[in-house]
Amino acid sequence: MLTLLNISNVALIDEQRVEFEEGLNLLTGETGSGKSIIVDALGVLIGGRFGSDLLKSGTDRAFIEGLFLVTPNRQLDSILETAGIDFTEAGDGDREVIIRRELSSSGRNKIFINHQLATQTLLRELRPFLVDIHGQGDQQTLFDVETHLELLDSFAGLSAIREEVSAAYQSWNKVRSDLQDLRSDEAAKFQLVDVLKFQIDELERARLAPGEDESLAEEKRRLQNVEKLTELASESYRLIYEDDEAALARLRLAEKQIEELSQYETAFTEYLEPLASARATLEDLSFSLRDFSEKLEFSPARLAEIENRLAEMSRLKRKYGGAIESALEHLARSEDRLRQIEHADEQEAELVERLAAARANYLEAAQRLHRERMRAAKKFEQAVERDLSAVAMENAKFQIQINPSTQNEIEDAAFTAKGIHRIEFYFSANVGEAVKPLAKVASGGEASRLMLVLKTVANASEFPRTIVFDEIDSGIGGRVSEAVGLKLKKLAQSNQVLCVTHQPQIARFADNHLIVQKNVASGRTEIKVAKLDRRGRVEELARMLTGAEITESARRHARELIKR
Repeated sequence: MLTLLNISNVALIDEQRVEFEEGLNLLTGETGSGKSIIVDALGVLIGGRFGSDLLKSGTDRAFIEGLFLVTPNRQLDSILETAGIDFTEAGDGDREVIIRRELSSSGRNKIFINHQLATQTLLRELRPFLVDIHGQGDQQTLFDVETHLELLDSFAGLSAIREEVSAAYQSWNKVRSDLQDLRSDEAAKFQLVDVLKFQIDELERARLAPGEDESLAEEKRRLQNVEKLTELASESYRLIYEDDEAALARLRLAEKQIEELSQYETAFTEYLEPLASARATLEDLSFSLRDFSEKLEFSPARLAEIENRLAEMSRLKRKYGGAIESALEHLARSEDRLRQIEHADEQEAELVERLAAARANYLEAAQRLHRERMRAAKKFEQAVERDLSAVAMENAKFQIQINPSTQNEIEDAAFTAKGIHRIEFYFSANVGEAVKPLAKVASGGEASRLMLVLKTVANASEFPRTIVFDEIDSGIGGRVSEAVGLKLKKLAQSNQVLCVTHQPQIARFADNHLIVQKNVASGRTEIKVAKLDRRGRVEELARMLTGAEITESARRHARELIKR
């Protein structure tokens, strides 16, 4: 339920705070007073597109904020938990969801949900749980056959079995795609076998090992610099070990003197162990230098062998991903792919068997869904026709046509995640006229009333939310308007309803009556929304009955409407 809507710098609205209540909330006012701006702002808040024309003239930023109270819902909880957004408890088991959109002329807009930065995608995921808006002309959605399926399934409460059918469809479709891939272009597969065998043979003969290229490059540098390395190692050995003034000799002398000094000054005792360690390190280094220089030997044959090996490895690295590791990964993938192709017959037989099982599983679930729809369709038809009579369409006929088929007749092309049968609403508003597809026979006024009836009968959703009707009274009046008002009142028993109307026969049913007025102040036009008390409601209904000049007779009529 929407409890609060804050709007800033949107269209003709400077700053506006609108409070809504449970039940039926009516927005009325003169034509052009800005009622639809409130609906448009709400639409933007829950993920609608923000056009620059909605930004108030002379400003570069706008804000829309809404406070919703929601009852615990597993799907909604899961969406917010996945996004890392926490709820705020509001008492009586309800929770608060605060949505804020910051809009700018530059197009850099921000979305916050419960004070945490969020995405447009997340906002659109939340929308079905919060608000269902039917703007002017939105009854055209009734002409979309997909809408018919959703309404019937909502009425029948088939969400659980729908999920089962969808999962079965995805499993079947995955196996089917795997089988199609396996069977595709046999000639290309034979060519691929030749390529794979060549590449596997090439890489296996190369006997690549991780790090081998780095090791060979180091050995190559050593062979190319044997003379310099011999000179450096020998000279270092002489300076550390062989010379009379070698580092080791001088270090031994210093170590002996420090040891003698420590007998008189104990503070130097702690240096004896590090000195011994340093001497041992220099001795080890000197022997390593001697052995290294003795082993150094220039070998043109070995250098040529290394250069050839590095050239081969460089070629293979360029061909298979730029590194030895990449080439080895390519070898593993190629061997696996070759095994798959060589065992394709076995795989195909396995996939055919799995496909048959997946198809049978899908059909079983889809047929159960079909049976549930068939059982619900007749009840839905009766409930809709009964409610059509309540909105002054006593002679209307409503039917649900589900294309008949048996399991043997169903082709794979008919499989969808929503089932296997096509559902369409048929309608006739007049006596003696046969029912025809809804899109071909319903007028604008009839479609508005039919949409309201369908929403009421289908209960709009499995959870209460805010349902918005922007001028649902378009094309109707008098007795029909009162019937629509009664239907809105009924819908408001299970959902919060927000309705923009010009009909006093509808406005009389308001639980919360809001008036939208356009005023001029300081040379600027602005829109204000105010809640009406009983006296204000009488005045507003009288205006709606008579126009600009309100008579006492109109007031009496308005009081009578409210009283009834």
